[in-house]
Amino acid sequence: MNINYSDTVWMVVATAMVMLMIPTLAFFYGGLVRKKNILSVLMQTFVILAVISLQWILFGYTLAFGPDKGHLIGGLDFLFLNGVGTAPIKGQTIPHQLFMMFQMMFAVITPTLIIGAFVERIKFSGFLIFTILWSTIIYDPIAHWVWGGGWLHALGALDFAGGTVIHITAGTSALVLALLLGKRKGIDSHRAPHNLPFSVFGAGFLWFGWFGFNGGSALAMNGVAITAILNTHIAAASGAVVWMIIDWKYNEVPTLLGVITGLVSGLVAITPAAGFVSPLSSIAIGGGGSLIGYLFVDKIKGKFGYDDSLDVFGVHGMAGIWGAIATGIFSSKSINKDGANGLIYGETSQLVVQILTILVVVAVSAIGTYILYKIVDKITGMRVDERSEYIGLDLTQHHETGYTLME
Repeated sequence: MNINYSDTVWMVVATAMVMLMIPTLAFFYGGLVRKKNILSVLMQTFVILAVISLQWILFGYTLAFGPDKGHLIGGLDFLFLNGVGTAPIKGQTIPHQLFMMFQMMFAVITPTLIIGAFVERIKFSGFLIFTILWSTIIYDPIAHWVWGGGWLHALGALDFAGGTVIHITAGTSALVLALLLGKRKGIDSHRAPHNLPFSVFGAGFLWFGWFGFNGGSALAMNGVAITAILNTHIAAASGAVVWMIIDWKYNEVPTLLGVITGLVSGLVAITPAAGFVSPLSSIAIGGGGSLIGYLFVDKIKGKFGYDDSLDVFGVHGMAGIWGAIATGIFSSKSINKDGANGLIYGETSQLVVQILTILVVVAVSAIGTYILYKIVDKITGMRVDERSEYIGLDLTQHHETGYTLME
């Protein structure tokens, strides 16, 4: 197919919007931690943007999207971007390099999400080695299985923009890391965000960037892209309202932190379904993601006592699982002919495929993360010492401070 310049312009914009989500995620997370650790969160985020971009160009892209090898991994044809030029891939209307860049931003943001689980206690060297290994050994193969022609794709798994590939992998790995690292020191009396306006700023731009995240996954400016953008907005709104109502009822007052957490839960939930479902279905999907997120953040985490610092498992992992299941319930071929009819349209097969895909991705992410953690912990260590943790990672890991008071 020839290049379509309207599609190309849209995908350039969508790629830039997803890239913008990465520094704004840094502010979303950074505002939630204690002030002695804000720069460490910003540092981790920006380093992932740089390092995984290079990993993707050198070999990550070909592992995920190279010619299929046994439905398990991409071949090495695109190693060092060999053969990745400006001509479109078969079936696409945008330059191959642009598709590669759009997928690069997904590869970058996925390990960035995991940061929220281990903030305030991870050693920078261990974090860096783990992130590179995790992206190569866990993210790239799973991306190939679902999107690159692998066995889950052949099975019929639907994941429009990354609910499975991105949010379930990140959320599952986040829980495993939180359990392995253990609880933070001295956190019981410091649970309030140190700078909630930072987090609100981050959440607002995440909402904006998600239009490119989901809408861009159509890989064209067409009706599916518009539906995906509309569904994204509706699910975020539904998620925000549901969390606010629950907060109001059970905690007596509506909170801004609850609203922004709810809208992110809604965004996560709609991600796998965005281009496959109707706008009305998005209300149920976004609201359901928020309800499930609330249960895991406010109830289940406290009951089991794990320290998933910024609730990556509850918000991304569990809302992502709900979104993948909801795709098998609400998807409709009337919305996207390349999709499937879900449970409410009388078909059960897609729901079965979605559940199987979830189980596979959760198992691979959990086991792979456990093994990689143990390896890296032996090499360089994963957790800082107690003194460094009490002082804060900004000073002990980077010799910088986020706030300096001037006379």
